[in-house]
Amino acid sequence: MNMQVTGPAAASSRQPALFPCAGQRARGGPAQTSAPRFVQGPATCVRSCPFASGHGRQFKSRRHIQAAAFQETEEEGFTASPNDMQEARIIVVTSGKGGVGKTTTSANLGMSIARLGYKVCLIDADIGLRNLDLLLGLENRILYTAIDILDGECRLDQALIRDKRWKNLSLLSMSRNRQRYNVTRAHMVQLCEAIIALGYQFIILDCPAGIDVGFINAISPAKESLIVTTPEITSIRDADRVAGLLEANGIYNVKLLVNRVRPDMIQKNDMMSVKDVQEMLGIPLLGAIPEDPQVIISTNRGEPLVLQKQLSLSGIAFENAARRLIGKQDYFVDLNNPHKGLFQKIGEMFSN
Repeated sequence: MNMQVTGPAAASSRQPALFPCAGQRARGGPAQTSAPRFVQGPATCVRSCPFASGHGRQFKSRRHIQAAAFQETEEEGFTASPNDMQEARIIVVTSGKGGVGKTTTSANLGMSIARLGYKVCLIDADIGLRNLDLLLGLENRILYTAIDILDGECRLDQALIRDKRWKNLSLLSMSRNRQRYNVTRAHMVQLCEAIIALGYQFIILDCPAGIDVGFINAISPAKESLIVTTPEITSIRDADRVAGLLEANGIYNVKLLVNRVRPDMIQKNDMMSVKDVQEMLGIPLLGAIPEDPQVIISTNRGEPLVLQKQLSLSGIAFENAARRLIGKQDYFVDLNNPHKGLFQKIGEMFSN
């Protein structure tokens, strides 16, 4: 990304706005009815300031502003080409109901995709409560959040926390200790655009529970969605409601992940099967994750399941779901026999 800005940084008092002006739409979002917050740099900026390269010139497009604001954070080997930016995928993990495993799913899918060689950014979109950093073991390394970026207190690269095990996985937290911040849909869209400009190929948004303004903000930049549910009637009802809201907001690429499946209860007809859940919702199935006590252990250790030396059944299922998500695998893991090989599956297919 090579952008030339003429004139010294502090020569003019005109400063570019990071966010759209009143009435401007952001990717189909509603027009701003009131004056938005403008993030401005100080009168005297140094080169490390994210807005130093943009002072003294008013850009014509928001993408140009984002490129100038964060051009100091690009790294050698991860520079995004135009094709990479077009192919970047923004996926929101949602459910409507709390406690179904959205954060666990986001952490394990993000880690699995990063291990396959892609540059992944996980965004904890829950402003009030954050937990994604705990599952990744990064809670002690967060100094800035996305709110600080919006306030102009830090650069994007300062808020992006790299995982200590896989450098191509980063975390951006949005939680703030003080009062709730009025994050808009335009803010979320532009944060994702700035992250994509750094070369990230996958952005996974961990959506907060419920279908209030936090849900609407989290899904606004996404083009794909992963609905997480459990084989419980309350969770299935909420998942069905969320599926309708996603379609109403223009997100049609939706997949289903059934969590906390217990094959023993299914055999006793005490729990709905994965097929029953999928047929009730009418959503393409990405994968099924069995109930596993290792989930609690991995959460307390701050280590995703997919990083264990001996993968548990749930770890295998998360790896399988991640490979299906990026198109590298087209078969499901048998929860009753997870170590069944591909050739055995092909043999059973011909025998049937």
